[in-house]
Amino acid sequence: MNNKEFLTELSGKCQMSPEVTAGHVQTLIGVMENLWNSGDSVSLSGFGVLEVKKKNERVSVNPTTGIRMLVPPKLVLTYKPSSLLKEKLK
Repeated sequence: MNNKEFLTELSGKCQMSPEVTAGHVQTLIGVMENLWNSGDSVSLSGFGVLEVKKKNERVSVNPTTGIRMLVPPKLVLTYKPSSLLKEKLK
């Protein structure tokens, strides 16, 4: 399902126009980005937890040349589904 299909489905469920629904989704994403930038996690009941974690630097080896490279630390977005969602998907 792509973004347009998702917004069409969601707008039908919410009985709103796709344009208004797209605005609400963009607002939701903006609020979540602000929370992640401040170091907070986002917990959605029945869906799961989205949080930013720091991956430490590590040494990586190129398998063809054998050259070792230092991969710098970075922040990654992680998702942990709720147990309720896991049960529904079984």
